[in-house]
Amino acid sequence: MARIDLNKYRPYIIVGLIVLFALLPLWTRGFLPAADMVTPEGVNLLENDPWYTVRQVEQAVANFPGYAWFDAMTLYPTGDVVYWGPLFVQIISTLCVLVGATTRPEIMVVACWVPPLMAAAMVPVTYLLAKKIADWKTGLIAAGLIAVIGGNYAYRSLFGFVDHHIAETLFSTIFVLAYVAALYTAREGRFSLTSRETLKIETLKMPVITAALAGVAYLLGYFNMPTIILFALIVVAFTLVQFLLDFFQDRKSDYLVLVNAVVFGVAIIGVAAFGFPHPGLDLSRYTVGHVVAYAVLIAGTLVLYGLSTYLRGRPKYYFPAALALVAAAAVAALYVALPDIYNLLISSLLSFFGEQPVTTTVGEARAWLYDDAWKTFHWGLVLAAGGAVTLLWWIWQKVNPAHVFVLVWTAVIFASTAAHVRYEYYFAANIALLSAVFAGAVLNMGWKDVKRFFLPKRGEISSEPGENQGEPARKGKKGSRAPDTRKSKTSSRNRPDYLKVGAFIAVAVVTLLFAGTSFQANIAMGNTAQYAGIDSQWMEALKWMNANTPDPGVDYYAIYDKDTFTYPETSYGVMSWWDYGHWITFLAKRIPNNNPFQHGVTGANGSAAYLVSTSEEDANRILDNIGTRYVVTDILVDTAKFWAPATWADPDVGIERFQTEFFIPVSAGNYQSMPFHNQEYYLTMISRLHNFDGSMTDPSQVTYVEYRDADAANTSLPVITRLQQMNATEGAAAVEAYNRNASVGSHATLLNIHYQLQGASLLQPVERVPALQHYRLVHETPQNIYSNAGANGPDLKAVKIFEYVPGARIKGEGIIEVPVTTNTGREFTYRQESVNGTFIVPYATSGWSGEVKTTGPYRIAGTDQTFDVTEEDIQQGRTIN
Repeated sequence: MARIDLNKYRPYIIVGLIVLFALLPLWTRGFLPAADMVTPEGVNLLENDPWYTVRQVEQAVANFPGYAWFDAMTLYPTGDVVYWGPLFVQIISTLCVLVGATTRPEIMVVACWVPPLMAAAMVPVTYLLAKKIADWKTGLIAAGLIAVIGGNYAYRSLFGFVDHHIAETLFSTIFVLAYVAALYTAREGRFSLTSRETLKIETLKMPVITAALAGVAYLLGYFNMPTIILFALIVVAFTLVQFLLDFFQDRKSDYLVLVNAVVFGVAIIGVAAFGFPHPGLDLSRYTVGHVVAYAVLIAGTLVLYGLSTYLRGRPKYYFPAALALVAAAAVAALYVALPDIYNLLISSLLSFFGEQPVTTTVGEARAWLYDDAWKTFHWGLVLAAGGAVTLLWWIWQKVNPAHVFVLVWTAVIFASTAAHVRYEYYFAANIALLSAVFAGAVLNMGWKDVKRFFLPKRGEISSEPGENQGEPARKGKKGSRAPDTRKSKTSSRNRPDYLKVGAFIAVAVVTLLFAGTSFQANIAMGNTAQYAGIDSQWMEALKWMNANTPDPGVDYYAIYDKDTFTYPETSYGVMSWWDYGHWITFLAKRIPNNNPFQHGVTGANGSAAYLVSTSEEDANRILDNIGTRYVVTDILVDTAKFWAPATWADPDVGIERFQTEFFIPVSAGNYQSMPFHNQEYYLTMISRLHNFDGSMTDPSQVTYVEYRDADAANTSLPVITRLQQMNATEGAAAVEAYNRNASVGSHATLLNIHYQLQGASLLQPVERVPALQHYRLVHETPQNIYSNAGANGPDLKAVKIFEYVPGARIKGEGIIEVPVTTNTGREFTYRQESVNGTFIVPYATSGWSGEVKTTGPYRIAGTDQTFDVTEEDIQQGRTIN
């Protein structure tokens, strides 16, 4: 029977497999989520940043091919500078123009398909890189793994996650591929910078072309995001390591000079032609600092070349010693001569690889923990470690600059990911590549033995020499049988190496386990992606805001110049937590005071300071300074996210100011920690607005706590010795009585059990909470978060919108009240205690056409005095009596 020569069809098989692998992310990250996310109104995009990207695309399509470096529709009252590049947005806007997508739903659908398409493009790029590093078999394994790898990489390439992250991974991997190719070509060029005879066009042509293409690849990454500078840092680290290796092996490093000079020479030209939209030298922005950095990289390569050339033939330790001296001298000179640049570099390194308390509140900026790593890559970590060892072994046998570069690339990206989990989507390429290197090496090593084990040729293997029935026994002297030594040697030579067979099977199983588990996770992610979009209550609230609040007078689609733009008199800001800024811009077409770039969050006028302020006077000063008219609150910032603004407002204290934690004994010598709300929490603006509608609220039930100090109890937290629910009056008396005669280290206080343990505690302050005088509820969403409590349970809505108003003044003493009915039919009484003989009230009893209405006049409790307040009185801040 004729055998099929598969080698003849190998190119077609490879192309077919690559196409098949590329279809996998299109299905799991494209078609699966799209089936549940596309509606006639568009797409419920994932999380928050994608909403802003699509806002940029809408703007770019309307002004094609323009790109806005300044956006007046966010960060009121200054507007915000766009600090990432136009490439990703322009790719999408070009596709929209080509396919005729002009409406919001059409633009959203086109935009949503770009991330999974880029994930599909990663398949052939990864194949080519792995093939360049090893062989075609390794390439196919790497292509298959990158198609199914999970975690942040898969999530950020989902349909609906329209952000530049997947483009960062794609373009940086293309640069790695191009740089590796340039290294191979230049090293094989056999030229010398000190020999004119070798510096000919035919010798330099291909090295220069491939290096120039690597420079173009770098520019693609740069036009997408300035953080591609990280890969210039990788090149710096690699160049240093490779110069050392070349020096110790007595090899010239001329090829490194050519590659780096051409790559970053092209980068300098491209960056200079692109321009510098941002001032200064900040390398995380589009500044002239990039030109300086690339020039320093080229100069540094020349210095290394000069040192290695000068010291060639001398003791090997001379070169590293000289490098250390030069580095120390350079740092010292920079510190003395250019302290600003020195401080910029040091602060950039510390901020990049370090961690501050506030970064723990940003999901993508927190540290990468072991659990995160194993959950994402699991068995891929084991395979990748094997791949790193394999590359080290290959380098030990024969130094290959491409292998060295891959290891340095992996080390830097690993360190970046460990510092900030966001870089996990970069690290996916390293995991896929190194896993494939290890699997491919084991496959190549054990393939022949596996074939011998599973497909032995007839007559190759026998249990004992001479047992083969197909050949007569050889005869020795006197007719006796002689051992067939020829057959014995052949049999031993063709017997499989069982250790290699075992290794092959083990690695194949682990690789399939890694791929299969990752693929299942991809499918699950695609099927549940719809739940990561904006919640229905926020969608409802912002649609209402778009239709029922004044137009701020800024053209949503226009491109403005930062230096000449001024806001119109009709403009205003919307205060909320930064998570929701892009939703406010995109869905309400209103201008948030802060945004998910964490701009407008910190400082005296930041949203963090506002939300946790316990003084209305201080909170009002913030809103006056930044021109806020509306405040949007939600149950998450009131509860689960509250720690975030508390941490941003005061990183050193954080949530401890508003939440007290104690140990409760559960058995002899064993304790369980329990958090409690203290009065400071109930006095914050977020609590006073969201929980109490800005109305004065008296305590009802409180938690009476007796406890011992941590020092007295010899524990890390105070220890509760008595815990009892009381009404507020009894509790206050009990605290006073206990503390009057308490022993040293023992105390009593009033708190309330944390909302996670007792949900209604959100509505139960420890002491009286004063009314807010300048805030009125104008809209709330229908969902009651206590709906499970039944008809008689509390009624607290998920999202609320308040208007900040001057308020009308009423002279009087005591407590003034007015009944209010909200747009959902919920009824409450707004109550306020007079201050210095005056009430400042926010609700109009006439002349107001809003959804939230008063159902009677203001009345001073216990009297017959009533007052009618018009909307004009509220807006003009009039005194009406």
